[in-house]
Amino acid sequence: MHAPRTRVQRRPVHGVLLLDKPLGWSSNQALQKVKWLLRAEKAGHTGTLDPLATGVLPICLGAGTKFSQIHLEADKAYATTLRLGIKTSTADAEGEVTQERPVAVTAAQVAQVVADFLGTIAQMPPMYSALKKNGKALYAYAREGVEVEREARQVRIDGIDITGLDLESAAPSVTLEVSCGKGTYIRTLGEDIGEALGCGAHLSALRRTRSGNFSAAQSVTLEALEAMDDNQRLACVRPVTDLLNGFIPVTLDSDNAARFLSGMRRRGAWPDTPHVAVFGPEPNALLGTGHVNAGELIAQRLLSPLEVSESLAQHNMNS
Repeated sequence: MHAPRTRVQRRPVHGVLLLDKPLGWSSNQALQKVKWLLRAEKAGHTGTLDPLATGVLPICLGAGTKFSQIHLEADKAYATTLRLGIKTSTADAEGEVTQERPVAVTAAQVAQVVADFLGTIAQMPPMYSALKKNGKALYAYAREGVEVEREARQVRIDGIDITGLDLESAAPSVTLEVSCGKGTYIRTLGEDIGEALGCGAHLSALRRTRSGNFSAAQSVTLEALEAMDDNQRLACVRPVTDLLNGFIPVTLDSDNAARFLSGMRRRGAWPDTPHVAVFGPEPNALLGTGHVNAGELIAQRLLSPLEVSESLAQHNMNS
């Protein structure tokens, strides 16, 4: 007989953990592992990374999940290697080879083509993506061998630096560092660069080096997290306020804080601003986010009173 499985006693954990996602793991697998290691009641990530990809994956916990959309829409940066001359069904190394062509390009041609992709460009979402069509993810259609019609989207490429170039070997490649706006598919960018070079390409490696204000250098690996004790793991959880980089802080007294938490608008001598982080009178007591318009503080995302007290207690314990 199998021994009964020990039930994990969940607990409230609030904040964000910066995970360096390992190769071969889906974002959801990594999320579930972190949630289990921390025994957290609630967790979510801020946008998927392909199993092929490694790098920074912010894991929002508890009250932090209320602000995950902010980092879903944040700018990103990647380091990637394009294998020239070979196209695959998924535009990365996991797919089947669909076309092979000779590579006869120069360094100058690569530099010119890469420069042509800077700025706002039209990009066709790949079939192997989580975008939905009629309520069904595109990758589900792709796995059934069905190609569905998609519309090109405008994405923003802020910078592409060529950090490696190998055009003479049996496996020619280009290594790039890309900074971009939300919604950019690096697999598609690599494939499009390959087409512009006339030889085709797919991604052989991909690493997210930055997500918003979070970098891979700040992240912890699953291996390191597993080796820690419980207190060390909790110490890796950053406060919820780290998700609100660039938000203007507004502090309310006890009376106004209670009214704000109930969703009521508050009046004050604040300048108009679209992004405000609202605090109660006790230091680090985040209440939620809002915006100020014509002297009115208007709530957008609110923590519950329980989340406020638990987050504050956790912050004080880790300080």
